[in-house]
Amino acid sequence: MAKEAGPPLQIPTFDELPSAADFASRIESTNVPAVFSGCAEDWKALRKWNPREGGLDYLQERAGPCTVEAMLSRSAPFFYGDLRSHERVPLPFSSFIGFCKQHMEKEEDDQSPCMDSEERNSEGSEQDHVAPRQIYLAQVPIMNAENKGRAQLEVLLEDIQMPAFLDKSLLASVNLWINIAEARSSTHYDPHHNLLCIVSGTKKVVLWPPSASPMLYPMPLYGEASNHSSLTLGRPDFSLHPRAENLMDYSRKVILRAGDALFIPEGWFHQVDSDNLSIAVNFWWQSNLTRGISEHMDSYYLRRILRRLTDKEMDLMLPKPASVECKVHESKRTLNGDADGDLHNVDKVSVDGDLEGKEVKLESAICHMEPSALQALHALVSLVHNGVNIPNPSRVQQSLLGNGAIACTEGDPKNRVVFHLEDDPVAKILWNTEPHTLRTMLLYMADKFPRTLEALILHLLSPVGAEALTRKFDEIDAECSEEDRSKFYQIIYGALDDQFAAMDSILLGKESFAMQAFRNVLDKYLGVNMEDGPKVRARQNFQG
Repeated sequence: MAKEAGPPLQIPTFDELPSAADFASRIESTNVPAVFSGCAEDWKALRKWNPREGGLDYLQERAGPCTVEAMLSRSAPFFYGDLRSHERVPLPFSSFIGFCKQHMEKEEDDQSPCMDSEERNSEGSEQDHVAPRQIYLAQVPIMNAENKGRAQLEVLLEDIQMPAFLDKSLLASVNLWINIAEARSSTHYDPHHNLLCIVSGTKKVVLWPPSASPMLYPMPLYGEASNHSSLTLGRPDFSLHPRAENLMDYSRKVILRAGDALFIPEGWFHQVDSDNLSIAVNFWWQSNLTRGISEHMDSYYLRRILRRLTDKEMDLMLPKPASVECKVHESKRTLNGDADGDLHNVDKVSVDGDLEGKEVKLESAICHMEPSALQALHALVSLVHNGVNIPNPSRVQQSLLGNGAIACTEGDPKNRVVFHLEDDPVAKILWNTEPHTLRTMLLYMADKFPRTLEALILHLLSPVGAEALTRKFDEIDAECSEEDRSKFYQIIYGALDDQFAAMDSILLGKESFAMQAFRNVLDKYLGVNMEDGPKVRARQNFQG
């Protein structure tokens, strides 16, 4: 199976802050994360908010009366984005800071040798109830460009400063983040560009490019947490999410300390691990790309993107032959022939399969085929006759392949719905055979076994087989002149009783293959499983 994401991009670190023009042209435009060391080191917040230097008292005094919304999680220290695993609770900012103080005191008491274990356990249990580790202050607005009334902590704005390389006029919001104890956010992406600035403590951020989203199993697009991964943090179930097994191979990790900043472009999945009592501020703004998309073009871009992802998925479902050994080769003498273009000397095949005129060229091509090609031809004919009951097979008994008559099995022919190459021996032969060799094989079948060729197309060609055959047709076309292409299809389809039924069967198979690829795209990139439905997906994602 081909890989679904390229090697992870390198994340650069800048010790000097870029100008606004350099940031826009060299960093933001690439949509690749970047670390800016010391970006916030001149902020007043770094001195005034530091919990180890009286910063909690300052915050409580400065913004204590403000009411904020805290995240209360039942799965702490993991904080999932979906409402099924947490709730938003309003409380005074001073109360939250009080919880932070209690947690600091408990941490200090736990490290004190003077307190005996019974007293520590008793008091710790009570403090855990008063200052729950499940509380997390996430995304509390300090500034909100669209709704100034939502800026609950606007009073703290003067303690921070927007980096000079950002355009103030484009900012959507500035937010405060405080976690009391160690915490991990669910893996998610943001629909905005993000600059995450660390005021106190340390954060470890793991990032994945948008192309890695299939391995992250995004939540359904129609859901409340569509920008989050459905993977269980810390213990993903690879039997349920097999694509996640190599997830970390496509990740990049950065460690941020007080004063550092990380640029996270829109669409990049990230997971944040925070140590005890870490404080951060982030800036969100729309990318130029998002601002430049006109609403009346949405449906067009949606179709273009889905088509491109579907084409990519079809390539993954039908990868290039894995090794040289599995290919079927043809000698140069057979490929080149005695004159330019093999088909000039191959006469037209009539409807009943008889050649009108000479057969020397075709017989010569068969005689000069490599043994592996002859084996493939024999295998293909055998598969058809073993899989379909063909009435009155013509010329089967006198095969050049030397095996005499091929027995037919009883039963009604059935179209097989197979989408994977490894599950379909017919598709494997078609796909692993070189185009020149396959051309000779098909011409031979049109001449000697026209009903077998027809049965192959009408009854044994699965969706992956139809896709493999038409792609081989494209390869054959690329190596032939226009006249040769016309002659080839005239012979192939002229040997069939109903060429329109054959064409329709091939096209239906191709469309079925493309539909499965489209379903895979919906599942991988949008979290939409057309077979399970939303209720089943919900049970799978939140079973723990």
